[in-house]
Amino acid sequence: MSGARPYTPPPQAPLIELRGLSKTYEAGGTQIFALRPTDLIVKHGAFLTVMGPSGSGKSTLLNLFGLLMRPTSGTYLLEGRAVSGLNDDATSAVRCKMIGMVFQSFNLLSHLTILENVCVPMQYAGVPRAAMRQRARALLDRFGLEGRYGSRPTQLSGGQCQRVAIARALANDPPVILADEPTGNLDEKTGLEVLSIFQELHRSGKTIIMVTHNPAYRTYATQAVTIHDGRASEA
Repeated sequence: MSGARPYTPPPQAPLIELRGLSKTYEAGGTQIFALRPTDLIVKHGAFLTVMGPSGSGKSTLLNLFGLLMRPTSGTYLLEGRAVSGLNDDATSAVRCKMIGMVFQSFNLLSHLTILENVCVPMQYAGVPRAAMRQRARALLDRFGLEGRYGSRPTQLSGGQCQRVAIARALANDPPVILADEPTGNLDEKTGLEVLSIFQELHRSGKTIIMVTHNPAYRTYATQAVTIHDGRASEA
């Protein structure tokens, strides 16, 4: 076997449950509600879209899902385990095992080859070098990048870079893939090609949580959240 151990979800707990989760900031003596108290359940295998105008709190919600920031109040349960109050090391371990992230701007490391970029999450997970490189090559092959292992991100098109980013997100075979406007920097045709990859991942059992401005993508979702002024509601 190469790469991470196959993921088997527990039989009962929802994948994600938010209980009164919120995020506020202080600016000039004023309290800013980036995300007002939110209750939400995301089941295993869901395809959730998060929509709303710029500045509404979409990215804040996604960052909370990804354990990239701590909430001001409330509880984030991941498979029944409260994870919002974990220390940094424990948070990193949960994120490494459970969550893959794809960004609008790809966030690839330009000084590394695309093979090395895909290997990065597996390095944090302690995957042996040979297995790590074998899985990275298999993921790049899966997304049409066979033979390009030594290329750097600057040598690829935007669509190719996003496919590398998706391969990296899948490196440790996490159950959850978070995507922040993954087609935002792509032309329409390439964007639809990338969206089809997320549909394929969803059909294979991955839980997809996608922030998007494109209302057409709502038709691909099994669940939808709309955010206005930090208030999240299910559509």
